Amino acid sequence: MNETEIAGITQELRRLRAEIQELDEGSSQGSETVELDQAKVGRLSRMDALQAQQMALESGRRRQNQLVKIDGALRRIESGEFGCCFICGEEIDVRRLTVDPTSTRCVECIQK
Repeated sequence: MNETEIAGITQELRRLRAEIQELDEGSSQGSETVELDQAKVGRLSRMDALQAQQMALESGRRRQNQLVKIDGALRRIESGEFGCCFICGEEIDVRRLTVDPTSTRCVECIQK
């Protein structure tokens, strides 16, 4: 993998990280505690609110997981280990890294 490709992937990873962090900051409303007072809200409305709360929490967990992957990829770029499969040590195809720059395994190792 050449320097131009690595620079492009680094820029994309930083853009993705900024985008996810922005989403994370804007979505803290959905995970607030649900009010369970039956006098104020009907049973179905409470169920909808609880479901929306759980969906917001899961989305937050997924965003945090993606941030960990992005930070790991950026660390691998800095250390010079980016693009190498964690299993076999072979170089990961550039096309795969272009689609998912957080990939840590080559196609052959994933298929095993």
